[in-house]
Amino acid sequence: MKAIVKDKAEPGLRLMDVPEPSIGPGEVLIRVLRTGICGTDLHIRDYDAWARQAVRAPLVLGHEFAGEVVETAPGVADIAVGDLVSGEGHLVCGKCRNCQAGRRHLCRSTVGLGVGRDGAFAEYVALPASNVWVHRAPVDPDIAAIFDPFGNAVHTALSFPLVGEDVLVTGAGPIGIMAAAVARHAGARNVVVTDVSEYRLELARGVGADLALNVAEETVEQGQRRLGLREGFDVGLEMSGRPEALREMIANMTHGGRIAMLGLPAGDFEVDFARIVTSMITLKGIYGREMFETWYAMSVLLERGLDLAPVITGRYPYRDFEAAFDDAAGGRCGKVILDWTA
Repeated sequence: MKAIVKDKAEPGLRLMDVPEPSIGPGEVLIRVLRTGICGTDLHIRDYDAWARQAVRAPLVLGHEFAGEVVETAPGVADIAVGDLVSGEGHLVCGKCRNCQAGRRHLCRSTVGLGVGRDGAFAEYVALPASNVWVHRAPVDPDIAAIFDPFGNAVHTALSFPLVGEDVLVTGAGPIGIMAAAVARHAGARNVVVTDVSEYRLELARGVGADLALNVAEETVEQGQRRLGLREGFDVGLEMSGRPEALREMIANMTHGGRIAMLGLPAGDFEVDFARIVTSMITLKGIYGREMFETWYAMSVLLERGLDLAPVITGRYPYRDFEAAFDDAAGGRCGKVILDWTA
């Protein structure tokens, strides 16, 4: 089968012929229809410091996907050949304290699809049945392919109650834009999105942000005044990993404000902890999705009319993966999709 592979410990990727995966007990074989390109995939292509530590070549990339079940191992229940599915890319041990307590997203032994084992940038992928999400309601395969990052957005956005709240989203990447859409759909009063890219800010406006603020030209405090806010934001969703974004978010939170952090900083930086203490601000770190409560919430949000189509800005046949990766790395895009049927 064809697959996109990190074949050597150096920058670059190759489209190669590799053996089709076989399934073991409790597993499912899936014919891949669509894949989404993630920032993780870009790091692996560039073979930066993180990738050199995390990845061992050869490796088939990819963890965002949708596909059709073509085979199930004996004893697999509730998954049938022909089902449209997505995959939870965090494979957990099932034996640690958190797993046994039902907190699988907190497993310390998590293995990442497309990072720690061969992934979904291929014509076929094998997964444990426990990691397969069957789409019981109709969904476009393009949207099904981005359930992984959509889950990050939903997990972050729904960490705190949003009804009637003023919400600040720092970082208008694809996940930040999806989080803004979720906050708007879930009943936030005002949703403000910040970035320095006018292209991505326009995408944020397209999903219903009340204010898309270019922080290279205007401060968050000035944005507050434009909206008539007097006491700061109730909920912050930090999606950028930028030190200045978190600092400005903290400075513009109301007393008792709550911040969910998904953006991963590149290094250590100073934070005004005195402000966090005296303003009684809550900080919560987010990594991945709650399995599978977040997946259920995602499906319901889509069933009740949440539209993610504006987030997808690029579609390429898988053979044009190099152009697709360049598009995803260029910054003037939302989510970029590879079509494995073309």
